[in-house]
Amino acid sequence: MFRLWGKEWKNNHLICDTVICDETDDTRTHKIFHALEAICYEFDLSQPIWLDTTITDFKRHDRARFYQDSFLDSIDFDYLEIQIIEE
Repeated sequence: MFRLWGKEWKNNHLICDTVICDETDDTRTHKIFHALEAICYEFDLSQPIWLDTTITDFKRHDRARFYQDSFLDSIDFDYLEIQIIEE
């Protein structure tokens, strides 16, 4: 089972979080994109843009942070963090 944890942070405090589970036979990349889409839908956010630094961090640590520069709309939190918690 694949699980991705999405968290919104503001002033070093966790505002809200959710876990998306995916049991399909898709590739790991597709599971990540589908889970991120579900997280954004649940938090009522636009889809963030994957910047080069975000991709590098995600490859190294299975965790990525999306700051204001990754979103086209204005956000009312510091960053959105996603983390793989089970594969």
